Amino acid sequence: MERGLTGDYVDSIAGGMRCQAFLPDPLPPQPPLALDSKLQNRINKAMLALGRLDAISSLLPDASLFLYSYVRKEAVMSSQIEGTQSSLSDLMLYEMSGMPGVPMDDVQEVSCYVNALTLGVQRIREGFPISYRLIMEMHEALMTSGRGINRGPGEFRNNQVWLGGHRPDEAVFVPPPPQCLGTCWSALERFINDIPEVTDPLIKAALTHVQFETIHPFMDGNGRLGRLLIPLILVEANILNEPLLYLSVFFKKHRQVYYERLQQVRVTGDWESWLLFFVDAVAETAAQAVTTAQRLNRLCEQDKARLAVLGRQAGSAGLLLDALFQQPIANISHLCQHTGLTPATVGKVLTAMETELDLVNEITGQKRNRVFAYRAYIDILNHDSA
Repeated sequence: MERGLTGDYVDSIAGGMRCQAFLPDPLPPQPPLALDSKLQNRINKAMLALGRLDAISSLLPDASLFLYSYVRKEAVMSSQIEGTQSSLSDLMLYEMSGMPGVPMDDVQEVSCYVNALTLGVQRIREGFPISYRLIMEMHEALMTSGRGINRGPGEFRNNQVWLGGHRPDEAVFVPPPPQCLGTCWSALERFINDIPEVTDPLIKAALTHVQFETIHPFMDGNGRLGRLLIPLILVEANILNEPLLYLSVFFKKHRQVYYERLQQVRVTGDWESWLLFFVDAVAETAAQAVTTAQRLNRLCEQDKARLAVLGRQAGSAGLLLDALFQQPIANISHLCQHTGLTPATVGKVLTAMETELDLVNEITGQKRNRVFAYRAYIDILNHDSA
């Protein structure tokens, strides 16, 4: 379908230079989306995958244990798109001891992402709509430490920015001028909240992501917050009970196509090609999440069965394994707190689990303040992150 430009170019000034900024039309697209059989079939496939993902979260012995690590995996991948070098192990080590193996700013940014998502889901469950207030709270949480603290936490930008190119007049894309951000966000907020018409939640998530990236309302954190909006919309619509759909791995893997599809929407109005890309991302990512959950479940069962060879230590080892499923990188103090075992018992049993079963590995090389990693668990989470 031929739509053409999905907005208007307006005069603006960036870096002391005149440029043309893009002001997007409000959603939904006009004329309406053309949901032909090809697109509808792919949407149906994505919805089926989401249904399986939602079901697996209720079948797991403790969905919160999977959610803890899976959210952190997404935080790492989403932040890597923005240039950080923190790994999943770095984040967990930082949360445990405050001592990551990468620059502190990197791991703090990832930790803030976890906090922003947690806050967003909490607010949704408290009955808050996805609104200006919620977005500002989440952005402030996202930018509360690391490099973001000086990038306007919880505030729309007050200057003109551009994306790509070293000069605004040679930029790949110039988002709306700062004086237009209030109007742009207000229109998007109405669309998200089904005013004046209801939009299918999966399509809403797809369109909202593009529009948010196009508006680019903040000085920093737009990409991460734009990706966070996707699971939030699906949780608010009760498509998912837990925020288990994270598309950063897919977007990172197909980064060039991702950016091309976004720009194609703006320039040609081809929302349908973006939707095809988006629902394929949803279907593949949801299927991978289900596979990951199933593999972690099997790992838990298999490793618990292996503990029998430890004899009298098997009971304590089972408690430690449960704690490591909750947090797969942990120090002795944390494990004592979560199992009720004494430090001496924890130390002895962990040594047995390491030397006799190779279930855990001590990762500091120190005799004091030791930290242990449940490596097989972390390897499963990292399987599709390359």
